[in-house]
Amino acid sequence: MCMDEERRLTTRQAAEVLGVKPATVYAYVSRGQLASRRDPVGRGSSFDAREVEALARRSRREAAGPAGEPSVRTALTLIEPDRYHYRGVDAVGLASRYRFEEVAEFLWTGILPHGARFTAPAGTLAAARRAVDALPAEAGPVDRLRVATAAAAVTDPLRFDLAPEAVLGAARCLIPTLVGALPARGTAPWPGDGRTARQLWPRLTAREPDPDALAVLDLALGLLVDHDLAASTLAVRVAASARAHPYAAVSAGLGALEGPLHGAAGRLAHRMLAEAMERGGAAPVVADHLRAGRRVPGLGHRLYPGEDPRARALFARLEALPQAGPALAAAREVAATAAARRPGLHANVDLALAVLTVSCGMPPEAGETVFAVARTAGWIAHALEEYQERPLRMRPSGQYHGPRPPQPMP
Repeated sequence: MCMDEERRLTTRQAAEVLGVKPATVYAYVSRGQLASRRDPVGRGSSFDAREVEALARRSRREAAGPAGEPSVRTALTLIEPDRYHYRGVDAVGLASRYRFEEVAEFLWTGILPHGARFTAPAGTLAAARRAVDALPAEAGPVDRLRVATAAAAVTDPLRFDLAPEAVLGAARCLIPTLVGALPARGTAPWPGDGRTARQLWPRLTAREPDPDALAVLDLALGLLVDHDLAASTLAVRVAASARAHPYAAVSAGLGALEGPLHGAAGRLAHRMLAEAMERGGAAPVVADHLRAGRRVPGLGHRLYPGEDPRARALFARLEALPQAGPALAAAREVAATAAARRPGLHANVDLALAVLTVSCGMPPEAGETVFAVARTAGWIAHALEEYQERPLRMRPSGQYHGPRPPQPMP
């Protein structure tokens, strides 16, 4: 047998070839991506050098992505043409059966703890509320969430500890802090009910909740936890690649979310739906958007050729809400009117979320708030993954198109 066939690598050597931490090498073994052999001499494991090098080449090809698009290996969310999955489990089924906190824990750890609850430390919550209260009245929901995140960060002296358990501890405190720091519109939440949906409700509307409406809000939170590499999620992974602490990574996601092409979609869908109800029909509203050369909000998704599975799940649950009837009818009329000219155009989750916000007396920005709170859990999951990868791997090279040097000194 030739020496090349016998060449084996230690765990540290394999990690260097793959550009990952030694712990990630063992993760590859547990996933069946790499075979290991117990070293008979030492106390560690060894790996076939050719297998390691093949995995490294495969990883580089995956990182390049199709047609030059960035691609990141992840075990969190898989999107298919008509459905999506959290860790291989149907996401709609998971969010329909379990509460938001349980779905978040499952995405973080792969374990589903029944009855999971998140609690904000009193000092952290007080600091976040003071910071948010100091903002001008016209501050938007993402403004408030960014400030609350920064305030929560400075109260956590251990925020630079990036060990998984430390990051998870920060996440379980941060999400209820973000919710609790938002100004209340209605009566205070029940002190004994720590569910995120119940705590968030009075921050969205002055109306008293009923169990069915709360269930829809909780379903929306679970459905929106993650959706692969959206722009905000990629921003989070870039920050985590630089080993920014989890609060800073979430701040990066919130910054990207505030862009009009990402987080503002729910606000636009809410306003369009409210206008359609006021004008007594969807046709004139859709016509106004098309005449102005604007996309009709709440319709179409580049990842789903058919109806967005998140919208489908929310519409089904909204049918049980008597107060949602008019908004639900208007949403379906919007979709039907637009599809008459553009077959194949279907409702997305922004339109379904707008039905909830309009029918429950919430402001236009409420959907943006729900999206941000839910997606914070997904951002933490992606940060946890990225912390296990090679630092600063999210460093693309620029393609310079400026004047060629040397140029005269100005």
